[in-house]
Amino acid sequence: QVQLVESGGGLVQAGGSRRLSCAASGRAFSSHDMAWFRQAPGKERKDRKFVAAISRSGSKTYYADSVKERFTISRDNAKNLLYLQMNGLKPEGTAVYFCGASAAALLENEYSDIGVYGYWGQGTQVTVST
Repeated sequence: QVQLVESGGGLVQAGGSRRLSCAASGRAFSSHDMAWFRQAPGKERKDRKFVAAISRSGSKTYYADSVKERFTISRDNAKNLLYLQMNGLKPEGTAVYFCGASAAALLENEYSDIGVYGYWGQGTQVTVST
């Protein structure tokens, strides 16, 4: 089991930046592929959208088209931390952001699939104002 706690959310103006963190405890952090998903207001858990993912070593990263070149996912396995640097935020980025940890090693085409992440944090709210 791994426990995840997100932080760093808040109110930010459109065009601004924010860095989210996800602190992991429990089972070895480096044994999990990790991802960020976001859940827009009024949407259900099953409607969470893929944002970015990173492999166990950090050597591979994946992004949703909507955030490419604006967001950067990274991890520090020594500190058990996952990050999401968000630049150029847009109002449609308003959502609760969740970090997820895989239950097993992922194939390349699985990273954006919400179903492969067995562990989730409680989420952190990001609100982008116009």
